[in-house]
This record gives sequence, structure tokens and C-alpha cells, in this order.
Amino acid sequence: MITSIFSKSKPINFIIVAVYVSLLFVFSSYKNLFLDLNTTLFTLVNWVITLFLIFLLDFIVAKNNLTQRNSYAIMTFGLLLGVFPEVMAHLEILISNLFILFALRRLISLHTKLNIKKKLFDAAFWITIASFFFFWSILFFALVIVALIYYSQNDFKNVIVPFTGFIAALILFSIYNVIIYDEYFRSTDFERYASLDFTAYNSKENILRFTMLFSSFVWTLLYFFKNFTDKNKKLKPSYFLIAWTSIIAVLVAIIAPIKNGSEYLFLFVPFSIIMANYIEVISERWFKEVFIALFIIIPIVSLLL
Repeated sequence: MITSIFSKSKPINFIIVAVYVSLLFVFSSYKNLFLDLNTTLFTLVNWVITLFLIFLLDFIVAKNNLTQRNSYAIMTFGLLLGVFPEVMAHLEILISNLFILFALRRLISLHTKLNIKKKLFDAAFWITIASFFFFWSILFFALVIVALIYYSQNDFKNVIVPFTGFIAALILFSIYNVIIYDEYFRSTDFERYASLDFTAYNSKENILRFTMLFSSFVWTLLYFFKNFTDKNKKLKPSYFLIAWTSIIAVLVAIIAPIKNGSEYLFLFVPFSIIMANYIEVISERWFKEVFIALFIIIPIVSLLL
């Protein structure tokens, strides 16, 4: 039933997901909504960014024909937020992920072969801006390198362009520091930490959630590559970029200094697209429903643990 509702791309599907996510947001952040004015405003900003991420995902998928005409991607994104509702409480992660999506949108659209230099510049610029909010998102700069290999390996000028985007973002950052702190760079700007301590995950709730997340991710990723030969030849580099995005997102989560679940937000968009492609190729309707039902049941079971 659930997959039947989202099997077509309709505006009502976006509304359903937006309402579901909004209810999740209220239940997970209700304490912050009624503290003081500043906290309430910042909490509402989190909600607006979360909804905009859903809209942007839907736009990227539809604009670049990354799935058939359905709403499985935003459905999966909404369900993932249900499994990890804490991601909506971390403003810096949300903003960083938003800029990474801006960059991914530009890189995926390279398949049109139009304005390649501008798109490479924009992608590098947005990724660098994202790293100012969450440093390890700078690893997504590797996507620009991958895009260069697919689209511009014979044009040396295009190789230089991303680094100009990187420098432009740094210049803006130094201007911000001068205006706010009266110095170009502060010592705290260079304090970067990583952690491989996963003791924070050592609970029944987290073990259940992460087991479901990674088992379904690996399963769908394998099918994603298995059916790769059936993809539109023109769009194959775009699908490779999505796969690379998901792998980098897992790496970012692994080395994130704070392990609270929010670090997996970067995985949600590429995983949602991969999952949508997987659901499309499943012929057994009952298996689709069971697979999706797991994403609904897991949060409920987690609350009972």
C-alpha cells in the first residue's frame, strides 16, 4: 500500500512526507520549541532546512531523471529521518548537508555538457562552504575529482576551475573573520578532530538502527551496481557520482568527532536515490511493502528498548 501511494510522482506525495517529517520534528524537538524565543527560532530554522532538503532531493531526482516518475526517493528520505530523528536537531550538520546537496546538484547536471566550468566552480565552492560548518564534509571534494575524470579529463583548464572555487570560498571566509573578529584566520579555525570511538553506539537501540541502515544500504547498493548496465548511458556518470557520494558519506560518519547519529545525514540523500532505484526493480509487491515496513517498525521498536 505504501509503495503504491508513492509509485507516481504527485504533489500530494511531497505533502505527505512534509507532514510526516513535521510531526517527527515536533515530537523530537518539542522541548526546544517552548523554551525561549531564540531557541524557538533556531529550532524552526532546523525544521525549514529539513523540509527544504526534501524539496531539493525531489528537484534533483526529477530534473535529472535519476528514477522513474515516482516519489520513492523522498519517501525513503522521510523514513530515514524517522529512524534518525536526532539529525534534525543539529543545525550545523543540516546546513553543511544543504551545501553538499547544492554541489551534488551541479555535478550531476554535468551530463548536459553545458556550462561545465561554471558547474565545477560552483560545486567546489559549495563543498568548501559546507566544510566551514562541518569540517569533514570537505571529503566530498573527491566528487569533483570524480566528475573531472568522467567529463573533463582532456581539458586542463577544467582541472584548475574547482581550485578557484575553493580559493574563492576561503577568501569569503577570511573576509567574514575580519568583519566579525578583526583577523583573517583564528587558531580555532584549524582545530580539526576525528574519532574512531564508537562506544556511543553501544546500546540496543543504536545497534538495531545501524544494523538495519547498513544491511539495507549494502543490499541496495549491490543491486544498484548489478542493474547498472540497464541505466541510460548518458546518465551513468551521474549514478556513479551518487554511489561515490554514499561511500564518502559513510567515511565521513566513521571519522566524525561526535557520534550521535546526526553524522549519517550525509548518507540519506544518496541512499534514498539508490533505494528508489532498488524499489523500482523489485517485481514482488509484498517484498516492497515488507522492506519499507521495516523502516517504519524500527523507530517504534527502538523507543521500546
